Amino acid sequence: MEIPVIDFSKLNGDKRGDTMALLHNACEKWGFFMVENHEIDTRLMEKVKQLINTYYEENLKESFYQSEIAKRLEKQQNTSDIDWESAFFIWHRPNSNINQIPNLSQELCQTMDEYIAQLLKLAEKLSELMSENLGLEKGYIKKAFSGSKLKGPAVGTKVAKYPQCPRPELVRGLREHTDAGGIILLLQDDKVPGLEFFKDGKWVEIPPSKNNAIFVNTGDQVEVLSNGLYKSVVHRVMPDNSGSRISIATFYNPIGDAIISPAPKLLYPSNFVYEDYLKLYGSTKFGEKGPRFESMKNMINGHKNVQA
Repeated sequence: MEIPVIDFSKLNGDKRGDTMALLHNACEKWGFFMVENHEIDTRLMEKVKQLINTYYEENLKESFYQSEIAKRLEKQQNTSDIDWESAFFIWHRPNSNINQIPNLSQELCQTMDEYIAQLLKLAEKLSELMSENLGLEKGYIKKAFSGSKLKGPAVGTKVAKYPQCPRPELVRGLREHTDAGGIILLLQDDKVPGLEFFKDGKWVEIPPSKNNAIFVNTGDQVEVLSNGLYKSVVHRVMPDNSGSRISIATFYNPIGDAIISPAPKLLYPSNFVYEDYLKLYGSTKFGEKGPRFESMKNMINGHKNVQA
């Protein structure tokens, strides 16, 4: 399958309509896509990956291969409840914990902060474009994710390495799941594969990212907010016996106290009296059904007199 590719350089100009349609189709039919020409500094992206790889080699690799996970695989014990990954989580917003993670160098902390500042602009742009494609106000998703005190969406990054695996047929790198949050932006390995999404009854292999394209997928809260129009998709990571894979996944999520529900504009009318609908239908039969549905939604408990 040819994974949708959204070229952000085409959003300004006569190709904008086509690009927006492609994005809408990707969110509606796929739940994942690649973003090219995103204007994030590619040298910065390379530096993030290089520093994370060094951190893993110096601080995590040895302990991983001595862990209970590795021992269970070596003994060929049950591995259905474990993931072949070495990972940690960095919170960025509303509060950062990056300085509390053991042995992170000042250079890595600073580079990650610079990268996230640029990536956040892309996340907010995507949220605006998705809102627009759903027929909502441009800032709808951001506001919905910001909670009652409007602190802004929560932003965090799962930094993972999927180590070289001696028996990849016995374990998952990461078991099948959908993402709980909102918009996920992935900076991934440019050599080692492993990420797979389930579409149309089969697993689609996501190739390593070339030219530092950002891979994006939508989470459960976007599905809820869009009333099921944009669906979160089951995915997994398969381990590899020829190399280790890096994954830097940043989550643009609702803040903890955010109240999530389908956008009212996207809901069909409900709890109306059919007789009232027929009255409206009689005078609007040959018009678009959308305004008719909207009129029904605007009725108070479905019993207000409808104006033709």
